[in-house]
Amino acid sequence: MSTVGQIEKQTQARVVRLFQDQLGYDHLGNWIDRAGNANIEPTYLRPFLEAKGYAPALITKAIAHLTKVATDQSRSLYDINRDVYDLLRYGVKVKADVGEQTQTVWLIDWKVPEANHFAIAEEVAIKAATSDGKTFGKRPDVVIYVNGIALGVLELKRSTVSVSEGIRQNLDNQKPMFIQRFFTTMQMIMAGNDTEGLRYGVIETKEKYWLSWREENPAYREGVDKRDQRYMADVPGVSRLDTALLRLCAKDRFLDMIHNFLVYDAGVKKTCRHNQYFGVHAAQEQIRRREGGIIWHTQGSGKSLTMVWLAKWIRENVKGARVLVITDRTELDEQIEKVFKGVNEDILRSKSGAELIAQLNAEAPWLLCSLLHKFGGKEESEADVSGYIEEVRQALPRDFRAKGDVYVFVDECHRSQSGDLHKAMKAILPNAMFIGFTGTPLLKEDKQTSLEVFGPYIHTYKFNEAVADGVVLDLRYEARDIDQNVTSQAKIDQWFELKTKGLNDLAKAQLKQRWGTMQKVLSSQSRLEKIVGDILMDMELKDRLKSGHGNAMLVSSSIYQACKFYELFDKTDLAGKCAIVTSYKPSASDIKGEESGEGLTERLRQYDIYTKMLGGQEPEAFEKQAKKKFIDEPGQMKLLIVVDKLLTGFDAPSATYLYIDKKMQDHGLFQAICRVNRLDGDDKEYGYVIDYKDLFKSLETSIKDYTTEAFDGYDKEDVAGLLTDRLKMARERLDDALEAVRALCEPVDAPRDTHAYLRFFCAED
Repeated sequence: MSTVGQIEKQTQARVVRLFQDQLGYDHLGNWIDRAGNANIEPTYLRPFLEAKGYAPALITKAIAHLTKVATDQSRSLYDINRDVYDLLRYGVKVKADVGEQTQTVWLIDWKVPEANHFAIAEEVAIKAATSDGKTFGKRPDVVIYVNGIALGVLELKRSTVSVSEGIRQNLDNQKPMFIQRFFTTMQMIMAGNDTEGLRYGVIETKEKYWLSWREENPAYREGVDKRDQRYMADVPGVSRLDTALLRLCAKDRFLDMIHNFLVYDAGVKKTCRHNQYFGVHAAQEQIRRREGGIIWHTQGSGKSLTMVWLAKWIRENVKGARVLVITDRTELDEQIEKVFKGVNEDILRSKSGAELIAQLNAEAPWLLCSLLHKFGGKEESEADVSGYIEEVRQALPRDFRAKGDVYVFVDECHRSQSGDLHKAMKAILPNAMFIGFTGTPLLKEDKQTSLEVFGPYIHTYKFNEAVADGVVLDLRYEARDIDQNVTSQAKIDQWFELKTKGLNDLAKAQLKQRWGTMQKVLSSQSRLEKIVGDILMDMELKDRLKSGHGNAMLVSSSIYQACKFYELFDKTDLAGKCAIVTSYKPSASDIKGEESGEGLTERLRQYDIYTKMLGGQEPEAFEKQAKKKFIDEPGQMKLLIVVDKLLTGFDAPSATYLYIDKKMQDHGLFQAICRVNRLDGDDKEYGYVIDYKDLFKSLETSIKDYTTEAFDGYDKEDVAGLLTDRLKMARERLDDALEAVRALCEPVDAPRDTHAYLRFFCAED
């Protein structure tokens, strides 16, 4: 029987039966009139601890300590929740009496899920925090208690009401004026209905980051089965909501999610997406078999946190385990350090090859990271590595043997792992197990070698899957012919009409001078000026750029060209709202001997433009400030001009438009276009890629195949669906919208005039 249209009470009653009959939870009843409802219920916690054999004095002290931490309203919800989580995960350290030894009281039996008491309560009425009328009570629909501790909450909506309403209700409940104190113990927060299914998050998760669960087919084999067999369908005859609850709230899965897949990351609590959960579990199985492999999770899908969760699992489940994270670029090295330190895991970055050898030769620390190129003794260079294995062996102390059971994570393993440098790693760490991580596909020419070096794919999560899950946005691609698209008189007239729309004659006259400048830019024979004019036109035409909510990045082919772009933009409306971010650091040595008395050389001009832009600031400080504005105040920093920087890494800023005026291909191009596929506000529907170099030869051949040319190094199936033609998709979207309007208006009575439409949509009278 269809569940669509059921009122919330009927849905709730059915969900309660599901928890009881199919998941094996106890039903504590409807607590709407029950006095003293709380997130810690000693009535249920004490019997569980007694059954575990703890002494009464220890139990009393453990419950008192947990309650004290959970009810400390002098601190933020985040801080209290983190401390409560530590007590849940690592146990409460207490002494039965003064002078006695400290003992650990485990509030949850993590090893045997069935040994815990799982229960739900309905309509859990929580009173207002104060009686002065400034705070208000609330009544969550369903609360999940494990051993009397509230760990989950579920808000239900009828099928005709959006799940977003339930999400916002949960977010409201976490405010101080409502029942924030009730959420200090919460580890999973959910909202759902029968038509949209279930969404989940943790405390303070913003609405756009709430997640949907997809269950992977355990029998699926990468590269063997068809893509549509990867995920399991909904349970036959069961609603989407019930299916998700059966999978996510099964006792072992619920505790696994809490114990192994929560993280407090630099002020934000996070949980895992389904690809991270199944990716880590697949890696765990591989590790148990002592086999390496590759995890390919597309850009923007949380690869760094996947590394964190896997590293923590190895640390806790493999005796004597040590994890070495290897990257091949300085910014990635710094990024990995930032991620691990953000989750309170100290990671030691080795500053040289000798230092790394010394760290590996010692018993501690358990967590290390290093630049791959340091193995060859050539910082940041792949050159001159032939025969270096023998050189490294000679540099090693005679007694060298890496201490512990070493696991090596190679980040962005698509780049350097298959050459001589990898042999050095194997020579130094012959007994280590290697796991490669990549956010981009493996090149055809490297794929076989990479799979031989690391082993098979452990887990994959491709771009089209991430788009389907709403983890990243779809991309819209457009190749622009500068001569045809930009320099026409119609384009110039369009710009002037946009700028003068709604203005009187006097105001139009005042804009004439600026119009003349634009006319000059658009009609110029300089290719760079034409690109500048095209981008300025988009700044006026495209809603997100015009509103100041979105911004853009321009990829230039060289630092000198970036400087020339900046100089042109600095004479337009973008003056002060545009910056160059590159690796260039102007110094006197750059221009030594350049002055000839016959005008500025390329080096002098680059130095002059860059120095003026910096305005006396150090390049690092200027870059930090520009990035902060670009992210926090896009209306005040609308365009960043880059060459190589800011195009890779999870902390590189996202944008709405990416303009490319540089020959790019394969990994570099893949990572660059992923700058614009990140979620960023409700008004961002797509990421847009504007290509001035016709990287896919679509203008030349009129063939819209975005898996060849610039992506020719990849297998087609690995990049299928990454880019779609902007104009084609816009036409399809318009056709769909028109069809929806026609269907909506079909019941309007003849003669379908204005009066008939008003009567249909507004009122009978």
